Amino acid sequence: MTNGPLAAALAYILWGIFPLYIKQVAHVNALEVVAHRSVWSLVFMLGLLLVLKRFAWLRDALRQPRVLGVFMLSALLLSANWLVYVWAVSHERVIDASLGYFINPLVNVMLGCLVLHERPRVGQWASVALAAAGVLWLTVGAGQLPWISLVLAASFGLYGLLRKTATLGAIEGLTLETLVLAPLTVGLLLWFLFFGDGAFLGGDGATDAWLLLAGPCTAIPLLLFAAGARRVTLATLGLLQYLGPTIGFLLGIFVFHEPFDPARGIGFALIWAGLVVYSGESLWRLRGSATAR
Repeated sequence: MTNGPLAAALAYILWGIFPLYIKQVAHVNALEVVAHRSVWSLVFMLGLLLVLKRFAWLRDALRQPRVLGVFMLSALLLSANWLVYVWAVSHERVIDASLGYFINPLVNVMLGCLVLHERPRVGQWASVALAAAGVLWLTVGAGQLPWISLVLAASFGLYGLLRKTATLGAIEGLTLETLVLAPLTVGLLLWFLFFGDGAFLGGDGATDAWLLLAGPCTAIPLLLFAAGARRVTLATLGLLQYLGPTIGFLLGIFVFHEPFDPARGIGFALIWAGLVVYSGESLWRLRGSATAR
């Protein structure tokens, strides 16, 4: 328990400051950035597995069509999430991106109800209702649906649902996801390099270095999260998950100076109120369970 909270907190902090990295490659096509992120993550993960000598699982996984199918789908969802996130940050929409990850826990409640046939408790329904009111307010106030936030929340929620029922751990899972996408992502990089307006190897050494760092920047927070999640309570992890979007939100306002008017603040306040209800109800429930034991 001593190192678990630190590892998990570091993972969320790194995810929170990730917009600072994306700004360094904001001039690069978002699709190219995502392709680099996937390919160099695969290289990084294969190197890690080589050091750990943990390749035995791969042969079994490649022989199971169902496992490959699940991880192909999760890889596509993760790539879609990455693409929208990179595009949003590159186009001065960091606050919208952070809102997506604030909404995500409440999306998980709805997915649990609709897909896993779980029965949300009264407090969970109240939190979802508050979040829905916040999204409705933002839609009416801004005149358009906050699609970036909703796509990020839905794609990551569905990705989490698939990984929840998957048979592989974090290291093996990310390796397989990037491996099954390799024909597509490597093909994209070659297209950008030889036929498209690609940035990699275009004469800017700083851009090349930033793109190569996409792999470690993607994999390291995930590894920290995997290590920390095993050593903390669900209540602690539930509170720590707000570190990432909170840091992103603060970066959007104070570092990138994105507009945030009072009317928009009302929508965010409703969603934050839903998160307070959700977190408070979860903590109360866990504390009650611990007392009963």
